[in-house]
Amino acid sequence: MLLTAARPAGPYVEAKARIASAIEAARDEILDLSHRIHEHPEPAFEERQAAAWIAETVARHGYRVEHPAGRLETAVRGTLPGGRGPRGSRVAVLSEYDALPGIGHACGHNTMAASGVGAAIGLAAVAGEVAGEIVFLGTPAEERGSGKQFMLDDGLFAGVDAAILFHPSDLTQIEARLLASEDVDVTFLGRASHAASEPWEGVNALDALVLLFGSIGLWRQQLRPDARVHGIILEGGTAANIIPERGVARFMIRSSDQAYFEWMRTRFAELCEAAARATGCTVNVEFSGRSETMRHNRLIGDRYLANLEAYGIREDPPTPNMGSSDMGNVSLALPTIHPSIAICPPGVPGHSIEFREAARTPRADDVTLIAATVAAQVAYELLADRSLVEAAWREFRGSR
Repeated sequence: MLLTAARPAGPYVEAKARIASAIEAARDEILDLSHRIHEHPEPAFEERQAAAWIAETVARHGYRVEHPAGRLETAVRGTLPGGRGPRGSRVAVLSEYDALPGIGHACGHNTMAASGVGAAIGLAAVAGEVAGEIVFLGTPAEERGSGKQFMLDDGLFAGVDAAILFHPSDLTQIEARLLASEDVDVTFLGRASHAASEPWEGVNALDALVLLFGSIGLWRQQLRPDARVHGIILEGGTAANIIPERGVARFMIRSSDQAYFEWMRTRFAELCEAAARATGCTVNVEFSGRSETMRHNRLIGDRYLANLEAYGIREDPPTPNMGSSDMGNVSLALPTIHPSIAICPPGVPGHSIEFREAARTPRADDVTLIAATVAAQVAYELLADRSLVEAAWREFRGSR
């Protein structure tokens, strides 16, 4: 799709047209970044090549870049002041770029990386017309570890009035509905012995893991429909003739209800302790990487939809399917939206080989450029109209 062929939604039509022209002019640069990241997947906290490419590109378009930003080696922060002085709004466009272990960019974060960079490029073309500051944030470790929470804690969102991040999907939906989520690493320790000659001398850590998985399977019968518990075994022994002395598993627990989620955390820890007592093992349970539920800002979301529809994209009906994201953490700190745009037919599941391949198609490329353009156009509205930002903050404070 040629971005300049569509007339942007009002207001500020001429400025938005210049944004679209700047992104169209950088089309090859933006899509080359998406394709390179797709071809070189890096898991959470290890996105060194992607972060370097992103930092170089944003710097090339006039941003003052911090890389690393804060404590995370692969975080990026770029800032560009408005030409009309500092007394204005501060609006952030975000990128994600971590991949899934073993399956690559099956969540399409390559498109999210490139669209955020593209939005920064588009905004650079009109920065002289607004007050305040444009902020670009490259955010690592969304799939595991909640990198945005580290960046919040490090003050990298300080003073930001609004945050915008697109996500690829099989459906187009403006409001993200997210489950609270947390990673849980469980380690059982027992005692090794010969599995044939002296099995009674051993304490089997794998038995504890098996018992825990069985307990979780039974627990699921009583969980609410929106709750999720799922995990994998990372270590379960070294040889069939040795009683395993160490068993390690990684789980995720999720719920759309914060209070219910807290109860799930407590109950999960109790199941781990019960499996340890039943097998004679000791257990260590470590929670980390918490993602929160989403507080969608309807005012900014409505502006996003109006700008998106100018490019011929309509919102799909709501779906009960929900995942998790650390954009929820951001949404509890400031006005935030995390819309999804379809890059493939309905029914193609995220975190699948099919979705990974969809993230490298011409349709995904078109969506990447449209998402960049719309994010930049909404950001421009917020930068140009302080009353819009004030209204977004009133909604945010009223929704607590």
